[in-house]
Amino acid sequence: MTYGTHVRNELRAPARELRKAIPQVYDGYRQLHDSALAAGALDTKTKELIAMAIAVSKECDGCIAAHAHAAVRQGATEQEAAEAIGVAILMNGGPGTVYGPRAFAAFREFHAEAKP
Repeated sequence: MTYGTHVRNELRAPARELRKAIPQVYDGYRQLHDSALAAGALDTKTKELIAMAIAVSKECDGCIAAHAHAAVRQGATEQEAAEAIGVAILMNGGPGTVYGPRAFAAFREFHAEAKP
C-alpha cells in the first residue's frame, strides 16, 4: 500500500463514524465542495489542481490524497500536478518541500492505477 491509499484507508472508518454523528454538517460541506469544484470559468481539473496545491500549503494529508485522486480522475497529467505543487512550494516555503513530495507521490500512485 502506498501513501495516498494508506491515508484514505486510515481516515475512512473514523470519517464514516463522524459523518453518521453530524450528517447535516457533512451534507452542507458536500454541497459547498460540489459547488466550488463545478466547472465554470475554470474547469474542474484546474480546480482540483488548485485544491491539491492548497492541501500542500495546509499540510493536510487527507486533503492531499483526496484532491490528488480527484485531479487524476479529471485528467490531470503528472507535469500539471508537479507544476501546481511547485506553486504551493513557492507560497509555503520549507513545509511545502515536505508536503509537496507527499502530494506528488499520491498523484503518481493514483495516476498509475488509472492507466489501463
